[in-house]
Amino acid sequence: MGRADVKAVAGDGVANRLWLMLYTVISAVTLVLFAAALIDIITRQEGQVRHLPKFGWIIIVILLPVVGSIVWFAVGREYGTTSALGSFGDPRRHEVVAAAQETRSRSTEEELAQLEREIAFHEKQARIQRLEAEVQKRRLSE
Repeated sequence: MGRADVKAVAGDGVANRLWLMLYTVISAVTLVLFAAALIDIITRQEGQVRHLPKFGWIIIVILLPVVGSIVWFAVGREYGTTSALGSFGDPRRHEVVAAAQETRSRSTEEELAQLEREIAFHEKQARIQRLEAEVQKRRLSE
């Protein structure tokens, strides 16, 4: 084997490594895109999915991973409006978060009050049933 043959073989090794790296990168990007699309579809609520039901989008992404994922992110996903919280350091952000927590605690208090009303209602119903049963016994014993 001459020097030219050795250089040609060595050059092919570098080219093969480059093609292998390119193939690996493309495969990794495809896998990440595929996984991200599936996770996004599955975790979205039905109202945040456009044009097809969630199951239809899952089938499309599974059958056509690259194209399906791109189409999902371009067309099928409902992008919500940005929140009114502002940037991380914005002092108004704390006001919005505090108001949300107050609303959440009020709704929890309302839920507890509703549960207490339900408990009282069922206790009254049980008392009525006991009294009716007692009246029936008295009538039968007379």
